[in-house]
Amino acid sequence: MFFDTHAHFDHRKFDSDRDALLQSMPQKGIGLILNVGCDLSSSLKTVSLTQKYPFVYGAVGSHPDDAANVTEASLQMYRQLASQPKIKAIGEIGLDYHYEDVPRAQQAPAFEAQLDLAESLHLPVIIHEREAHADAMAILQNHPKAHGVFHCYSGSLEMAKWLIERGWYLGFTGVITFKNARKAVEVAQWMPLDRIVIETDCPYMAPEPYRGVRNDSGFVPHMAAKLAQLRNLDTEEMAAITMENGKRLFSIA
Repeated sequence: MFFDTHAHFDHRKFDSDRDALLQSMPQKGIGLILNVGCDLSSSLKTVSLTQKYPFVYGAVGSHPDDAANVTEASLQMYRQLASQPKIKAIGEIGLDYHYEDVPRAQQAPAFEAQLDLAESLHLPVIIHEREAHADAMAILQNHPKAHGVFHCYSGSLEMAKWLIERGWYLGFTGVITFKNARKAVEVAQWMPLDRIVIETDCPYMAPEPYRGVRNDSGFVPHMAAKLAQLRNLDTEEMAAITMENGKRLFSIA
């Protein structure tokens, strides 16, 4: 069985077939899914999904694109939502300088406030970090108790070593199957097996040979197969390893 540690089934692209698709996942070998919030609305929908499906868990938080809406009121809402038994992380939070839809000056305090929230709740964080490596590392140095996963890891091998030394996990999406995924491949070949998790980031990031189509958790075996190939393992072995890693990371029995 596989664990998709980062999905967005609350997204409007699943509105036409969400229930049927999720109900099909156990038959496709998908044992666990962690649905991840990006703002207050998607976090509320995530809580609803965790209540409806026994194999769906969740995270609540504001993506850097929603940083302007991180207020004391929204943080209090996230605190309340995180009290739900199947909410296992704060996320996805972080920094995104690629489009910079929200100015960097607003992203950083929103990131730090949500790190503070996670630390106070003793929950892991799911970090979205894009083209903001140095600033993300600087912020994390101010939060030594923070722990969790860098989702869709895009940093260097040196940065990966820094994170692994401090107890972080790294998540790999369909990008690992792309021909130009040199950095991700290098990191995946190096890193300890007990710190790897796999994820779809659906409906985005479909793996090869399905790049460009709507992604869903049923594509997780493609990422597991690629990682297994890179580490000279069977896909089933990688599935078992990443399942246990994900359960440990998110404290799922």
